[in-house]
Amino acid sequence: MQHFDVTLKLLLQGPSAALLRALGGGKVVRWLPVEALKVETRQMDLLCQLADGGILHIELQSTNYPDMPARMAEYALGVRRRYRRMPRQIVLFVGRGPMRMRTSFKEGEMIFRYELVDFRHLDGEELLASPDLGDNVLAVLAKLRDRKGAVAQIVSRIGRLKDARREEALAQLSILAGLRGLERTVQEEVERMPIVVDLMKNKIYAPLIREAQAKGIAEGTAKGKAAGIVEGERSLLLRQMRKRFGTIPHSVDEQLAAKTPEELESVGLRLLDAQSLAELLG
Repeated sequence: MQHFDVTLKLLLQGPSAALLRALGGGKVVRWLPVEALKVETRQMDLLCQLADGGILHIELQSTNYPDMPARMAEYALGVRRRYRRMPRQIVLFVGRGPMRMRTSFKEGEMIFRYELVDFRHLDGEELLASPDLGDNVLAVLAKLRDRKGAVAQIVSRIGRLKDARREEALAQLSILAGLRGLERTVQEEVERMPIVVDLMKNKIYAPLIREAQAKGIAEGTAKGKAAGIVEGERSLLLRQMRKRFGTIPHSVDEQLAAKTPEELESVGLRLLDAQSLAELLG
């Protein structure tokens, strides 16, 4: 789920609080680093500090993991060791099939529970009405009165953006649309735009969209797909860095090109708190 994972993390950490309000999470004060909180070889998805001082952990799932309560318990204890408090935990299910994961376990005197939320049950109309485009894109995963109408509205708003941001937003929409079977609807609306946009010719986003549209169709080698994913993550990260720090030296681009997807993800999470490029890449 890596391509969905990266897109969702970027959108969930956007400027609007609409989705967190829908989850009952409250106002985020800051996003916390997760790279030091790995459990075995896994790293949690999103961790933030809320205005009331609490800590919220959001985990993204597109499939039903059979032992999710144990995994979430390990994450919770990792957070407690580092921040001296237990987090509120939400598993946000974005899959297309039925949600079947257990939310608790009891062993001896130990009882553990976490919250499980099906994105399809969230109010997509609130996300669609948000002034933040990231919320609008996330709305395709939620409950909507008119899915095709919503896609048309989102694509229309994206069409008013400048070239680079427009391509990025359309790619994010196309990737998430793959989780709801709306790929064709997005493509039809894009074709109605008064500008020519062919994301399938874009070497950065095409591998991500292609995989989202047809999981079972292998196009190219696994190595080629992996390279496309890395390139997509690097491109998104560079744009965020330019927005935060201004002009980025070519040497930084070369540094990012040598990093793995996991390392790029860690850099992206540090970007939220880093005060300089040196601090970010150091």
